[in-house]
Amino acid sequence: MDVAPHAPRTSPPAEPEVVERAAGLGGELVLRRSGTDFEIIENGVFLMDTRNGESERLLVRAAAEGLDAPVRVLIGGLGVGFSLAEALATPGVAHVRVVEREPAVIAWHRTHLRPWSRDALNDPRVTVEQADLVDVLASPATGAFDALCLDIDNGPDWTVTPGNAQLYGAAGLSALTARLTPRGVLAVWSAHAAPRFEALLRDRFTAVTARPVPVPRGEPDVVYLARGARPA
Repeated sequence: MDVAPHAPRTSPPAEPEVVERAAGLGGELVLRRSGTDFEIIENGVFLMDTRNGESERLLVRAAAEGLDAPVRVLIGGLGVGFSLAEALATPGVAHVRVVEREPAVIAWHRTHLRPWSRDALNDPRVTVEQADLVDVLASPATGAFDALCLDIDNGPDWTVTPGNAQLYGAAGLSALTARLTPRGVLAVWSAHAAPRFEALLRDRFTAVTARPVPVPRGEPDVVYLARGARPA
């Protein structure tokens, strides 16, 4: 009699491999390898990975493109390096200052994550500062930037640490706009739409755009772009 062929056997997806653990300022940080990609986990919560990066690249590109050189960029959050690499590839960018709170994340960009930031830590245009962005914004020595790109949380409504929440309110927007040049653009990354934050932006800026970026699963990422800061 005829016998139906067996369905091909498939192996279950391999569990991510823990590459390194580190005691971070916000708790335990874990760098994991999943296939050819890496993931960063903080206190058991997934933060980011190297699989796509379209919205992280858009964050910087949309803020800086079209500005006449020289363009000074401040990036809050090093992440897996997509935004930093994009900034250096954007015409006219003369200097990029990256503020990253976690020493381990900076160190991983000299080893495992180096390909994704395209060896940017060795680019003479780059300054990486291990610090809290809230403190950096409060310092008069910080200066002003043509593009200020914020990616230190999963969005205004989903902060990684409680202290970051202040950045997305009225006082936080005042601190951010104080670090913009007259032509400066504020760009904020979010894992989902944040209508309340968008309304605050529209109160403080003359031109605000929300750029959704589809993702394989769930709500689109959203990049908020704000230009023309109104006087406080």
